[in-house]
Parts: sequence; C-alpha cells; structure tokens
Amino acid sequence: MDQKILDLATAEDLEGLQHCLQCMKEQEVGALVTRHALKGKEIGMLVRAIFKGSPCSQNEGVCLRLFVYKHCMQLVESGDLQSDIATDVIGLLMLEAHQLPGATLAELASLYVDAIKGGSIINGKSLDLFPTILTVLASQESLNYGGGQLNGEEYKKQLINTLCSSRWDPKCVIHLTSMFRDVHVSTEELQFVMVKVLRMFPKLDLQELPPLVYQLLLLSAKGCKKTLLEGIITFFHQQDQLQKEEQTDTESMELEAVTVPQDQLRHIEGTVILHIVFAIKLDHDLGRELIKYLKAGQQGDISRVLCSFNIALMLSVARIHRFEDQVFDFLKTAIIKSFKDGQFQQNSKFLQDLIPQQCNVSEMILETVTNSVFGWDHVTQALVQLGFIFMDSFGPKAGPFGKVAETNPTAAKTPAQQTCRLGAKILLETFKVHEPIRSEILEQVLNRVVTKTTSPINHYIDVLSDIVSSAPLILLDSSSKVIEAFDHLSYLPLSTVQGLLKAVQPLLKVSMSMKDSLILVLRKAMFSSHLDSRKSAVAGFLLLLKNFKVLGSLASSQCTQSLTASQVQVDVHMRYNASANEALCLEILGSLRRCLSQQADVRLMLYEGLFDVLRRNSQLANTILQTLLSQLKRYYELDEDLLPPLKLEGCITTQGGQIYLQEPLAHLLCCIQNCLAWYKQSLLHCHRGGGDGDDDDDDDEGSFQQDLEEQLDSITRRMIKSELEDFELDKSADFSLTSNVGIKNNIYVVLVMGVYDVLMEYNFIASNYSMNRFEDVISLFNRYHKLSEILKEKSGKGKSPSSSKTTRSLLTVSFVSCLLTALFRDNAQNHESLSVLRSSNEFMRYAVSVTLQKIQQLEETGQTDGPDGQNAEKTFKYLCDITRVLLWRYTSIPSAVEESGKKEKGRTISLLCLEGILRIFNTVLHRYQNKIQQFLGAIDVVSDGEGVQENINITEKAAFHIRQFQRSLVTQLNGDEEDFNSREAQLLVSILSTLSRLLEPASEQFAQMLTWTIKICKENNLEDVQFCKGLMSMMFSLHVLRKSPVSLLQELSQDVHSCLGDIDQDIEIEEQSHFAMVNSKTAAPTVVLLVLSQAEKVLEEVDWLITKLKGQLSSDKVLTDENTQASTLREPVEKAIVLQLGTLLTAFHELIQTSIPSGSCVDILLKELAKMYNILTSLVKYYIQDYTGHVAHLPARFEKLVKLSGSHLTPQCYAFITYVQNIQSETVSFGAGAEKKKDKKKEMAAITAATARVLRETKPIPNLIFAIEQYEKFLIHLTKKSKVNLMQYMKLSTSRDFRINAATLDAALQEQEAEEIQDDGNEVQVQSNIPVDENQENREPKKKRRKR
Repeated sequence: MDQKILDLATAEDLEGLQHCLQCMKEQEVGALVTRHALKGKEIGMLVRAIFKGSPCSQNEGVCLRLFVYKHCMQLVESGDLQSDIATDVIGLLMLEAHQLPGATLAELASLYVDAIKGGSIINGKSLDLFPTILTVLASQESLNYGGGQLNGEEYKKQLINTLCSSRWDPKCVIHLTSMFRDVHVSTEELQFVMVKVLRMFPKLDLQELPPLVYQLLLLSAKGCKKTLLEGIITFFHQQDQLQKEEQTDTESMELEAVTVPQDQLRHIEGTVILHIVFAIKLDHDLGRELIKYLKAGQQGDISRVLCSFNIALMLSVARIHRFEDQVFDFLKTAIIKSFKDGQFQQNSKFLQDLIPQQCNVSEMILETVTNSVFGWDHVTQALVQLGFIFMDSFGPKAGPFGKVAETNPTAAKTPAQQTCRLGAKILLETFKVHEPIRSEILEQVLNRVVTKTTSPINHYIDVLSDIVSSAPLILLDSSSKVIEAFDHLSYLPLSTVQGLLKAVQPLLKVSMSMKDSLILVLRKAMFSSHLDSRKSAVAGFLLLLKNFKVLGSLASSQCTQSLTASQVQVDVHMRYNASANEALCLEILGSLRRCLSQQADVRLMLYEGLFDVLRRNSQLANTILQTLLSQLKRYYELDEDLLPPLKLEGCITTQGGQIYLQEPLAHLLCCIQNCLAWYKQSLLHCHRGGGDGDDDDDDDEGSFQQDLEEQLDSITRRMIKSELEDFELDKSADFSLTSNVGIKNNIYVVLVMGVYDVLMEYNFIASNYSMNRFEDVISLFNRYHKLSEILKEKSGKGKSPSSSKTTRSLLTVSFVSCLLTALFRDNAQNHESLSVLRSSNEFMRYAVSVTLQKIQQLEETGQTDGPDGQNAEKTFKYLCDITRVLLWRYTSIPSAVEESGKKEKGRTISLLCLEGILRIFNTVLHRYQNKIQQFLGAIDVVSDGEGVQENINITEKAAFHIRQFQRSLVTQLNGDEEDFNSREAQLLVSILSTLSRLLEPASEQFAQMLTWTIKICKENNLEDVQFCKGLMSMMFSLHVLRKSPVSLLQELSQDVHSCLGDIDQDIEIEEQSHFAMVNSKTAAPTVVLLVLSQAEKVLEEVDWLITKLKGQLSSDKVLTDENTQASTLREPVEKAIVLQLGTLLTAFHELIQTSIPSGSCVDILLKELAKMYNILTSLVKYYIQDYTGHVAHLPARFEKLVKLSGSHLTPQCYAFITYVQNIQSETVSFGAGAEKKKDKKKEMAAITAATARVLRETKPIPNLIFAIEQYEKFLIHLTKKSKVNLMQYMKLSTSRDFRINAATLDAALQEQEAEEIQDDGNEVQVQSNIPVDENQENREPKKKRRKR
C-alpha cells in the first residue's frame, strides 16, 4: 500500500491518491508513517504524498492532515526516531503548516499547551514546530475563542498567557525557552515568558541552570534584559545566603534545608558568569543594562549589589575593554560610599535605631577571592587590578613639604584608609590562593615601591611584608625580581629602603644569592656621593648585623622580629654556618667604620643602631665597644686636670663659610653608655649561670669594662667642675642663628646638654642608690638647668613662650620609667638616698617634662629615641609603668596643696602629670587599641601593676578611672573662684572625654557619665570659655551615642536667646536657664558655634536619611511585589525625619530672634538656615517622587512641619536678614567714624576693611533667600500633586534688594513735615534781613539720611 501511494503521488494522480487514502483508516495511515519513519526510508516522500492526497479544501483532507500532524508529533517526541529523520519530519510539517485552516492550527496549539501542562514533552524535539504554528496563527484574521471571535495576534497572546500561567515540568523548561527564541513576541509577552522561566530556577537542578541561562541570554536579544539580569543575580544571591545560613547553623539537622554542595554551586556560578560575559561581548546593550541596574540598586540595599556573585560578574565584565573603566569606577564609588555610610551610622545612635546595620563590604569582596578558587580564572586578573586600584586611589597622600601622615594599623580608620586596607587584603589573599598570578602581584608591588619616590608607599611595603611572611619559600622562585629591586636602593628615600629591607629580611636568611646581591649594592651605596645613599647603606648593614647571628650569642628576649613558622622550617633545613656569619658580620663592621669619618647624619644612624646590633649579636660586643671607644678618644681629654673633659672644637666643621655639626658627641656617649650597661648586665648573667669559665677571658673583659667606667666617671667629675665659661657658653654668649658664632654656640649647647643627659642616666644606673652618685646627678642637673635657662632667656626674646622649642632629651624611655618610679613611688628602707633627688623640685619637674616629651614622640611617630624605642612591646610596658606613677602622683598630691606650698613659674608638677596622663590615654587609644584591656589592668595604682588580671571588663575599669577624674573636677568646681585652675579643669575634661570613648554606649556606666556631664553643665555658672567649650563638646559627643541631641539644642537656643536678648530691643524675653553654663561670657560665640555645629550634624543625618529613602523608593518601584512592605518600613524613618526637623526648626526659631553679635556666628547661622531650607526642599521632593507612578498620601505630621516653617521660620528669617544688614551698615559707619580725625589714607583703609568684612558676612544672605524660594516653589509642585494646599501656611516674601519698611517711612515723612514747617517760620525773618542768593534756587535739596 505504501508503494502504491508513492507511485500515485509520483504520477500526479491526485484523484487516485485521494481515493486510496480515503479507503484507508487513520490507524493504517499512522502505522504506515511509523514503519517508514523507523526504517528511515522515504518518510519525507510518504508524508508529502499523504498531504497531496488530503487537500485542505475538503473536510476529510483537513482531518487526515490533523491526524498526521498529531501522529508525527508523538512519533518525534517518543525519541524512537533518528535525529536527522526527526528533523526532516518537523521541517516538512513546518512547510505545510501555512496551508492549515485556523481552527486546525488552534487545535494543534491547544494540543501543545496541554502536552506542556501534562508534562508529556520529553526530549522537546516536537517543540520546534510550535513557533511556526504560533506564527501562522498570529496571521489569521479571525478565530473562535470561548464563544467569541479573536484575531490571530490576540489569540496567540492568550495562548502564551495560558502557557506561562500553567505549571511546567522542570525537564522541559530549557526546550521551551529555546522554543520561544523562534516565536515573534511583543515586549509584554516576552516579559511573561522571562518571569515564568526565572520563577522556575529554584525547581531546576543546578546543573541545568547554565544551559538555561544561555538560552535566556539568547532570548534577551529581543528585550527584557534588565528583568533577566535582575532575576539571575537575585537567584544566586539567595543561594549564597542559604549556603551561609547552613554553614553558620550546622546544628540544624533538617533534611529539607540541606542545599547543594558549595563547590558545585561555585562551579555553576562560574559557568553562568562566563555565559553572561560572552553574551555582553556580543551585545553591548546587555552590559550597559547591567551597569545601569547596579547603579540604580546602589541607592537601596547595598548587599544585593555587592554580593559575592555580583562582584565576580562585574570583575569578569571588566575584562571587556569597553566596560573596564565603568566597572572599576562603580566598584570604587560603591565601596567608599558603603564605608562612609557605615562610619556615619556608627557615630549616631539615632541612625543606628532607624536603619539596619549595613553589610560588611570587605567580607563580601574577600569572599569573592575565596570563591575564585573554584575555577573562576576569569576573575583573578581583575581582582588583582581592583586591589591595586584601591591602594593607588585611597593610599596615604603626601602632606605639606612631602611629609606623610603617619598611619597606625590598630587605630580607627577613615573610609579611604579602610578601602586601601581592603585593597591590600585582596592582593594578599589572591596571592595565597592563586599560584599563577603570584609573580605578577610581587612585580607590581615592587615596581610601586621603587618608582613612587615622591608619594608615600608604606601601604605597599606592608603588603610586601605580609606576602613574604605568608610564603617565603615560594618567593624564592621570584628572587630575581627582588634582586632587581635592590639595584634601585641607592636612589630611594631612606624610609623606603628601611621598609623594603625589613620586609624582605626573612628571604635573606634562605637565599644566599639575594644576600650577596644586597651586600654588593650596599657597599656601592657606602661610597656614593649622595648622603641619603650612604645612610641607606648604614641602615642595610645594621639590619644584616641584627639578623645574622654569630654562634655563641646570647638568646635575646628583646628579639621581637621572630620568624613565622614557615621561616623556622626553612632555617631547620639549612645548615647553620656560624663561622660564615661571623666573617660576614666582621666584614660589615669594617665597612661601617667608614661612617665614623662621614657626616653627622650618617654617624648618628650608626650610633642609634649599634645598641640593637649588640643586643641581638652579643659576640660582636668587644669589636663594637672598641670601635666606639677609639672614636671617643678623638674627643676625650686624657689629662685629668684639664677642663672641659671633651674637645668640642673637633665636633664641628666649616664648609663654604658655614659651620656644621661633624660629630654628634652626645649620641656617641649615649651609645657607649647603653652598650656598656647592657654588657655589664650580660656579663653578670653569664657569671651567674656559667660557673667556671676561662679566667683569662674574664680578666680581659673586666679590665675592658673598668677602663670604660673610669673614662665615664672622669667625664662626670670634670663636667660637674666645668663652668659654662669653659664651653664659652655664659650669659653674654651670642645665640643668634644669623652669625657663625651664634650657630657654633647653639651646636655646643645641644652637645653639652646631651652630654649632661647621658651622664645623669649613667650615674643613676651605676649608683646602686649611693648618696654620692645621686649628688653627682643633681650637680649635673644644676649645670643642665642653668644652661637651659640661658637658652630660654636668649631664644625667648621677641618670641612667644610656645615658639621656643626644647631640645630633645637623650634619656631613654626605660630610664625615664625607672626614674619616675624611684622619685615618686620608691619607699624602700635602703633607698633613703633618693631624698637627694626629691629635694630638688626642678629635677622632679625635669623628669616629668622629659616623660611628656617621650610620650608626645610616641603619640606622633609610634616610637621613641634610644634602645627599646622601636620595640612596641617594651615601650607599651614602660608606658603602663609611667601611667601608674603619674596617676598616683596626681591623685596623691592635689595641685591645690602643691600650689599653696610653693608658687612656681610655669606649670606645676601635678599639671604636668595630668598632661602626661591625657597624652598617654590618647596614645593608647590611637596606637595600642588591641591592648586597651591589658593597659587598664596594668595601670591600677592599688595593685601596682603586679599580677595583671585576665579578662578585664574595659567599661568597668574605664568607669573606675572616670570616677577618679570626676571627683577631681568636682573639687575644682566646688572650690573658691580664685582657686579655680582653668588649665587643670580643661585637662580633666579632655581626659574624661578620652576615657568615655572606652565605655560601651549601651552600658549603665555610659548613661551615668552622660547624666553627670549634663548635670555639671546645668549647675555650674563658670565664665571660662575654653572650659565651657570642652565640657559641652563632651556632652554632645556622649549624647549623640545614646540619642539625637535636638532636644538639647532647643534648650540651649532658648538659653542663648534669653542671655543675649532679642533683635527687637522693645521685646522683653522671659528669663530661661536650662543650662547655667550659658552666660553672657560664653553664650556668643562659644555656645552658639557649638549649637550650630551640632545642628549641622543633625541636618547631615537627616539629609543622609532622605537620600536613603529616595534610593529605597526608586528600588521599590522595580520590585513591585515588595512595595507595600517597603512603604511600611519607610514610615518610621519619615516620622523621625519630620520630628528632627520640627525640633531643630524651633531651635533656629530662637536663634534667629537672638541679638547675635556680628561675626562668624551670624555667618554660620545664615549658612545653616540655607541648609535647613535645602533639606526641607529635599523632603518635599521625596514626597513628589512618592506621588509619581502610584497613589500616595501626605502624612499629617509633614503638613504640621510645613505649617511650622511658614509661621516660625520664614518670617523670622526675613526679620533676621534685616537685622544683619543693619548691624553690618553700622559696622561700616563705625569703621569710617573711628578714623575721621586721622589722615585720609588710614580712614580709607578702615572703610575698605569694614566693607570687605560686611561683603564677606552678608554673602550667605542671597543663598538663604534663594533656598527659601526653592522650598516654596517645590511646595507649589507638591500642592498640585497631592491636592493639599500647603501654600496656605506661607506668607509673601518681603526681603529684597528694594524694600520699604513702613515704620521707617512714617518716621522719615513726619521728620520732613516738621522741618518744612520750621523752614516756613524762619523764611520771613530771613527775607527781611539777608539778601537773596541768586544761585540758591538752583541748589539740590539737602539729602536726608534715612532713619533705620
């Protein structure tokens, strides 16, 4: 039969063919088609023949065709056919689909819809026909649908709608998505499809997502790009959140909550990102849509925009050159904004309560680095680039004169510093996990260290140090790059050289070639003509000496730069070559001896570094001390009878007619003294632990030590005997810096005072509490004090006391700590000799002053001069000891007692102690933030620092110290007014303010501190401006961490108004005094400026909140399903904004009615008023934005705010502007009047100065008027949108360039009338006695001065 049908079709016998087919049953035709299809023979010819014999003009033909279509679709979907046969069959059905009538097409389409609903689509091959059927359907003019008629397009739309509303089998989602690519759909229909497929994501197996995303990306060529990107990003963000929750909540054993394995999810994400990037390369509109979507989302929830998946996607897109700059700029902006918002929120409890805490951006980016291990190679390059962009853009900037603002790793960071730190972490973590990119990271870091000679590079050196510490062995492969960097050492600044060598120091121990290259470079630098190069050489050699130990050196507990575990392993596997180290060290010392004949700066570096070398490499002691002694002999006077004992002439040199310091003699002595003290200590240690040693060696060492001590003792004796005249430094000496003699004398003074310092320390340490030694110390100090007094007297002429700088003391911080303890806390029976030192009040003041100097140095630079100065651990220990002593001294001996006992010039010891305590607390907060707990435990005066408790509660300890200082301040305030010490009170307030930062804002102690501060402000009526400023600043800084300070501002504004009076002098003000601290002396400018600065902060917070609300509003319009929920979330924020502005508005209402004196207060108040109106305008714009797009409503409280602004602010603003202009014109006229009697030039200068000041201070007035008008303009817009008449509360503006003041006009008219009457009365007398002047008629009438 099949052959017959084929033959009839070939012979074009249509009638025979129709007859033949009519004779056959549908099942027979179906069996025929199936048999041919399975065999793969002539199936196309058979189906064509059947279609020829079943014309669409006949009903039987249509039915047969419909049957063949259905049968072929089932056959193809069954999967029994070969792929090419199935494709042929579908192709044939496509070609014939155009001939089918509409009803048949509709039935076929419904068949497809039912199949999809029923889940009978298996391999999706038959779906290839569906687009053709839909296309042909759309071209039909009329189709029956639900008892009515629809055109083809409408019918197709209904079908797609039905299809997208029904349930899909997850297996057919990819086939359906692919199918829709071939369907001509409108944007609305495409949106249906996109949303439906995106909703299917959670139901699909993760492995199916990449191909589905690929199909969706192809489909997005038709439109709806934003919908697609948003759907993909949201889905993967949710998956990441589920993963995190599962990791944090591992105890939960619910089986249904278990998600996919992490590595599988990461691999899928990586593939999806690759598909998206590939699509963006082909379609740049998709990339533009991605960046637009991310920028819009930045205003809302930042965690959605900066999730790990998103960051990886953006970094991958950054590889496309066209989008590189846009992506990195966006990431820079988003991250710095996130850090700024975080800091802004952290500083205000008001904001913390309203807005939930932001996500941690650093964690998200570092999470991307961690995730990139799972085959995300397309992200790593951009990660490195991002890290360097952050470090380059937000690294420390050079200050004035190229100075770098010193940064501290433990201190609180600015947003820029946080971003820079994040960049460093990205590079370090990427270096750890991605081997191929390591050499590139190292190369780029070294390049920046070497090339950025004018800008700060500390952050790059820190990264390099971290990289070296994390993997020293791996870096050996890149040693050539480090060696290459060494070649540039002699051209780099000294600080860079020191940082670089310290960072790569662990590598020098494991790489001989690197060490040899460095030594070669340093030797060359030692012979350089540039001073900095030689200093770099010294720094490098000293570092090598510290780190290459000679066998037999004592284990030094001070050796803080211990190696990490990985470096220790390196040393274990290497043979320890002590003899080679010894030869190397002796060779280096030989090179360093060259420095002893070079400039003072080079020698100074050597002297400051040798003690550390000796301490870490004790076997070099003899060599080092002999070198130092041979140097000292050049300047030491051997004859005991000769005074002075030191030859100062040899310490200076003349070059080009100028005198310079050649030998820093005091530093040389300081180095010898420190080395000798340590050497004696180490010998003692050896004798105690060593037992019988080599007697000869002991004798040599003993005599060596004895010689040293004799020389120092001799210098001490002779320096005490020497008068200042012996150094040519008596009172008549010239100390001016303009003459050579003056310069020479200044150098001598510094040297002699330094020598006195060193000798005092030497004698105290060597004394063993001997009375004679202490008398020597006092004698040395008296000489020192006499010299310093002469210097102060000479340098103080014509200068303010603060301008004369004290010379930097050479006492070491360890000695200062020891000396203070001995002077103030040592009560031992056998230490009675200390009374010699205690008897000199000047000496005790000197000890505390030097302590202050050391603390200041530590606060500013993070280290101090001398041994242990760079050792953070030891310095911290000394700091604790010093604090304990200063606290005891201040609390035990009140300053009032001290002052009554003895009136002294300058500050008392108690005040110096208090200043020291303040500086220490600031230093600890800035430098040792991670050790605050340890510090508070160690400074306990009662326990005397012994047995420091663990797990100290910081808040409780800080509160204990706060109570001590509160008592001191209350004692000051309760005493007589004459006894009030303003400086002490200010210092106490500063200390309380610093300590209050250690309190937990939510704690009871913090609340007590705030209550106490407010009470002090309310009850004390002191007229001390600085004290008032400090106390009120503390009150505000505390208050803002508990709640918003607007209520305080309102009360203070009322007090200021009451105190200063009204701008209308006829009005009597009701006397109000919430805060006694506000009085005639402090009200203006101190309190007014404080109130205005706080008002500015409140306005900034409100502005920030409004910006947040606007961002949420725009992002909520995208996510319509969350709209109602979002509006309820926004309501409390809106309420808070209106309340803040309302309270602040009443505070401004008081201030602008106050008779504030001309000056900065008026200027700032006008600016803040303009800012207030700008923010009110911003709030109005927010409500306008709320009305666009959907129905909204105006809250009643907002209407009240507008009413309040119309009644209590705007009219008073115009009155205040008039008042300001009046006082300014009086200023000008007063400036002119004051100089009238003097010569013309001075008069003109005074007028010009007064006019300039007026112009400067009235500049904000036009800005304020413009701000008011803008506010009213947008209120009109909002009135139209909301149909609520908000303008009924606003009055017509009156303040313009031309204005008529009714009262002034009436007064002027009355005065004019009175003058005219008087003139008429006088005219008769004048006419009878005086001849008329002809020209009188032509004169101008006399100008009247307008009464203001």
